[in-house]
Amino acid sequence: FCSTLRTDLPDIDIDVESARRLEIYDQVFARYNPEGSWPHGPVQSTTVAMVETYRARHAIRDVGAALALPHEEIDALAKSLPHIRAKNITNALRELPELRHISINAPMGKAITLAEQLDKLPRHLSMHPCAVILADKALLDRMPSQMGASGYPMSQWDKDDVESVGLLKLDILGVRMQSAMAHALYEIERVDKKSIPLDEIPLDDPKTFTLIRSTKTLGVFQIESPGQRELIGKFAPEVFNDLIIDISLFRPGPVKSDMITPFLNARQGWRAPRLIHPSLYEILIETEGVVVFHEQVIRMIATIAGISLAEAESYRRLLNDPERSIEFYPWFAERATERGYPIEVITEVSDVLRAFASFGFCKAHAAAFALPTYQSAWLKTHYPAHFIAGLLTHDPGMYPKRLLLDEARQLGVSLLPLSINNSVSEYRVEKVSDRYGIRLGLSDISGINEKEIREIISGRPFIDLADFV
Repeated sequence: FCSTLRTDLPDIDIDVESARRLEIYDQVFARYNPEGSWPHGPVQSTTVAMVETYRARHAIRDVGAALALPHEEIDALAKSLPHIRAKNITNALRELPELRHISINAPMGKAITLAEQLDKLPRHLSMHPCAVILADKALLDRMPSQMGASGYPMSQWDKDDVESVGLLKLDILGVRMQSAMAHALYEIERVDKKSIPLDEIPLDDPKTFTLIRSTKTLGVFQIESPGQRELIGKFAPEVFNDLIIDISLFRPGPVKSDMITPFLNARQGWRAPRLIHPSLYEILIETEGVVVFHEQVIRMIATIAGISLAEAESYRRLLNDPERSIEFYPWFAERATERGYPIEVITEVSDVLRAFASFGFCKAHAAAFALPTYQSAWLKTHYPAHFIAGLLTHDPGMYPKRLLLDEARQLGVSLLPLSINNSVSEYRVEKVSDRYGIRLGLSDISGINEKEIREIISGRPFIDLADFV
């Protein structure tokens, strides 16, 4: 799991429901920081800071306030600017058509000049969106901290500083798809009285893979984009491991270097996979001769150079550094020659490593992505109404709600209008005779807030409009 030769701490990420991420924070701090311990007691955990730097809008507002310029003028200018760096304010005013109507007087011109000089200078500390430090009781002796605006103790160092002094950082990532799937499971239990243990569903369900191969994957984790739908249509995944490969292939490096084409050619039987050497057969046959995973790079180096996997992992890391990787190839050629590999094999393997090693993706990471990909596809296959209700409530994907609503219609799911007596804050599933429908949620009403929603729900039932008013 972790190389014995690795000197830096591992990256630890945990994906949790986005809607419940702060509950996880509360659990972490309750365990590691006894109540009332900060700032004098045995604190073992804090959040991590981010240094927010000046960009255009903040720079204009702060300089305008310092120069005592009219608040209305400064606010209007700041709101009109796009989210750009402070140094680009003048260029934006000159080049963007929507900003050319803004007239700049002398005081405002001075403010813009000063604001541009603030570009990327530190403005304030804010809480990192996911990073948490786990340490021993001497944490506050090693690191300055403060109480953050969120109510959690916060380091005054950023993530790079934290890692440089050897502190262990845990990233608690809020993933909306996790919340969407949890909502679907809740609706299944509420409406159908079934408890679905999602982590125990079979990973070889034929109907689920039929849906995936159909490319009707709108809303499915990781494989809903137009590019991914094109890839899975050509790839035609049949087993869970195919999803792991698919997710690893559809990344900037493999796409840019056109690794997908030789893989698909071999996958569909149009060309034989290029396996380079018999000793690499077991390593490369899984991915049709294309190097996709970091683990393959490690095993190739270990096999040809005759070294341990831990040593090979250290060399793999060299390949990500253009300057340090120069020393790898002469060493690799010498080791391979000593072990009897022909020069043409050594050259080809070196070319493959040079081209693909920095683009590889950790297979374990891909597998962690593939599981919710499959689970979300399984839910869409077997419980489409419940799944889409979760998507609409937690909005995890790349498509607007109108497309998700259209997808529901195509799947035979009825769309039920807002009801003052039946709608709740989120989208809910209702049975309509022998079909399922999705009841629109009150939270989608423009301008409504949680307090008003609670008042509507507590005042039910309403007889008519007059009763409601």
